[in-house]
Amino acid sequence: MEVILGIVIGALLSWVSVGYMKSVKKKQLVNTQSTILLDKIKKVCKFITVEGDFAEIYQYEDVKERFLKLISSRKKALVVIKAKAHVGYDLSKIDLKADTEKKKIILKGFPEPEVLSIETNLNYYDKSEGLFNKFEAADLTGLHNEAKIHIQEKIPESGLLEMARREVLETISLIETIVETIGWKLDYSALEISEEKEKQKQLH
Repeated sequence: MEVILGIVIGALLSWVSVGYMKSVKKKQLVNTQSTILLDKIKKVCKFITVEGDFAEIYQYEDVKERFLKLISSRKKALVVIKAKAHVGYDLSKIDLKADTEKKKIILKGFPEPEVLSIETNLNYYDKSEGLFNKFEAADLTGLHNEAKIHIQEKIPESGLLEMARREVLETISLIETIVETIGWKLDYSALEISEEKEKQKQLH
């Protein structure tokens, strides 16, 4: 009788032990899934939603004075800037939280659209230089940097940022697709509430 009782108790302990181990492994798997998922979303990093083309004329001029300012040497150029600006979202800045029990990712906060990159192509016209003031490689590098700054300043009035804001659902849809690849769900109801509050503010 004691032998049978021992076998029964041993079997029960083994069953409880196996069940516990399975539960722990399942929890670890879910936690691992959520960590990988959050990393995967943020590794997408920059998502371009809008791009705009710019064509600007930029007047460059530089004057150097020599010999106690008695002689000046001037270099100048008319620069035609052709640029392409990419505007969208940096997904590394989003506020995400994982609910491992319900297997869902909660999108709590979303960044504002920003300029992700600017590609510039410069053509030089009416280029002239002085005897003591020649164009050098550093000047051309500086011109490229100035051209990017010039285009950057034009972007707010171009309407590209507003267009990117209207494409926010496309960005959220991308995140939702990533989340659904492992059978999880994306909850972005907090963003909808925020948008509703913003509408109410505008009405008042």
